[in-house]
Amino acid sequence: MTQITHLGYITDDAVRLHGERLAVIEDGLSLTYLELDARANRVAGHLQARGVRPGQRVALLWPNEATYVEAVLGTMRSGAVAVPLNVKLGDEALKYVLQDSAAVALLAAPSALERAETLAGAGAFVSGPSDWAGLSPAFPRLPFDPDQVCFQPYTSGSTGRPKGVLLGHRGQLWCADVVRKWEMIDETDRALVSAPLYHKNAGVTLKVFLIAGGSVVILPQFDVEETLRNIERHRCTYFGGVPAMFRLLLAHPGLDRYDLSSLRFATIGSADVPADLVEEFEGRFGIPLMNGYGLTEGGPDVFVSPRFGIRKPSSLGPPLPGCEARIVSREDQAVEVPVGEVGELWVRNPGVALGYHNLPELTRERIRDGWLATGDLVRRDEDDYHYFLGRKDDLLNVGGENVYPKEVEAILLENELVRDCAVVGVPHPVKGTVPVAAVVTSQPGMLDEVTLKQYFFEHGPAYAHPRRILFLTALPLGSTGKLDRQQVAALFAGPGSEDGGGADDEGSPGPDGPDEQSRDRRSTGNA
Repeated sequence: MTQITHLGYITDDAVRLHGERLAVIEDGLSLTYLELDARANRVAGHLQARGVRPGQRVALLWPNEATYVEAVLGTMRSGAVAVPLNVKLGDEALKYVLQDSAAVALLAAPSALERAETLAGAGAFVSGPSDWAGLSPAFPRLPFDPDQVCFQPYTSGSTGRPKGVLLGHRGQLWCADVVRKWEMIDETDRALVSAPLYHKNAGVTLKVFLIAGGSVVILPQFDVEETLRNIERHRCTYFGGVPAMFRLLLAHPGLDRYDLSSLRFATIGSADVPADLVEEFEGRFGIPLMNGYGLTEGGPDVFVSPRFGIRKPSSLGPPLPGCEARIVSREDQAVEVPVGEVGELWVRNPGVALGYHNLPELTRERIRDGWLATGDLVRRDEDDYHYFLGRKDDLLNVGGENVYPKEVEAILLENELVRDCAVVGVPHPVKGTVPVAAVVTSQPGMLDEVTLKQYFFEHGPAYAHPRRILFLTALPLGSTGKLDRQQVAALFAGPGSEDGGGADDEGSPGPDGPDEQSRDRRSTGNA
């Protein structure tokens, strides 16, 4: 591949080699690489004509549509920094992002223009596709530093205000290229994307397939029937998403009606991935389901399980080529823990964020000498495959014992009637914190709280058993399809939350269940 140093021109080689091949496909609009290139140039020309200077921020308010691709590429070609907005956030949150980023322009899809005018106020001009549709498709190449900031997504802000993450051309190109090679994607591949394009999951897929000369089928949102129909119609070779999507897909009663033989592989991530889900998918489809791990600041991709070779369904896989990973002690970050032990993950690669926008103290705290402190707890095995246990803040101290919610979930998921679950901690007057669980069953009404607790006592450490269990029809998800643990915790607020509902005494001869000292089993699950 010819070395390119500007993310806005990620399609360069594909234009030269595959100009007439389709790049982006959606109902009512299909663009070849040549057409996409011309459209991106028009966006760049429009921004330049409106006085946008290199380095200034341009926000993008877009649902999943093909025109988002031309807008984001064109913004970066102009030298501006693209700030993708989560369209599912409330107006106040989006106004904060616009103010914090000091965006001088807000580009919006036709369906979002009215909202954009309300959000922008007097601080930025608003434009849509009709404003650049008639412009010249020529745009001069501008010189750029490969480490110049080109992309500024905002983190979800679950622990406070959203934070702008500064990403550069070189790092984003590194990620797209290394994932392309690792997953062996080429111009014959076609991806189906229904996750939000403003999120790193679908955003990385878009970049990877454009750099490979493949094509991307864009759906407005995830729908099981539409996903299956479009895989068959467009002969997609790949699709990816979060675990909730795959659960719904596998449970669909009409799955066998569709010809899905074009599929070669799939990827899953952005949330906890139980091993049983990977095994069920691979058994049903006969193709590899590659688990992975990444974060906006971290590459974004860090680990991806391989398509071929050593397969470990409960693992995130090894680090991508060019990515270093350290697992350090939670007590002393200068000490790396041995193989098999749990610690905080630190990563270093060309895609690690250059910093946080207007947050120098946080940047110094989280990013040191190119190493990013992720705040995630992992362990690794002798093959350098890594296993995720959750956020450092999620670790529960239950009467002096460390309890990882991920491991509790893995044990519950071993019960054949448990389809999905989420474990969080609640205050306890004696233990300090205890785990509780929200559970989705495969056969509603066939499993009760006492029975499931007893199952846990038989398969896991008693001190880690969930003191309360609520049965739901589905787990609450955030705007990007991730499990919303804050919403799960809110379900347990109120009467019974602080004392675990008396669960420590239910069917148990001691304060932590039957024969606590006889078991200390830790399930690997996806941990």
